[in-house]
Amino acid sequence: MVDEREILTWDDFGTASRELAATVWDSGYHPDIIVCVARGGLLPAGAMGYALGIKSLLVLNVEFYTGIGTTLLDPRLVDPVPDNHGMAGKEVLIVDDVADSGRTLEFVHGICRQYASRIRTAVLYEKPRTVLNCDYVWKKTDKWIVFPWSALPPVNAGANTEA
Repeated sequence: MVDEREILTWDDFGTASRELAATVWDSGYHPDIIVCVARGGLLPAGAMGYALGIKSLLVLNVEFYTGIGTTLLDPRLVDPVPDNHGMAGKEVLIVDDVADSGRTLEFVHGICRQYASRIRTAVLYEKPRTVLNCDYVWKKTDKWIVFPWSALPPVNAGANTEA
């Protein structure tokens, strides 16, 4: 049986984020700020921030996926919600780990559009069914992706809390 999972190792993540950042830079787009979609976009955004020499990162906490293949009706912001005026008039790069359905990225793009002068999107992975095709993609796949930061269950898996 063929493994229907795409496994990203920590080493592959280092390579992927560096290559994705180089693609952004080489395209001529030099963003002023990175907007990262938490939680999955935190690590890629941080790595790309270092690779691009960008210290300004704004974190949007978005909840949409509630489990494997299950979602809320629509994406929504979760506390703490930042003051988005920090991206006013700036060139923004939205970074996430994957454009699966693309609805989270579409939601974040709509928020950024209210403030930013220019917006581009970058993801490690993009799936064929996404509603928002990203400007920069490291790899396209239709497989389930296992990221190194979420490959293992939470250390509090036996506790009565959400992960």
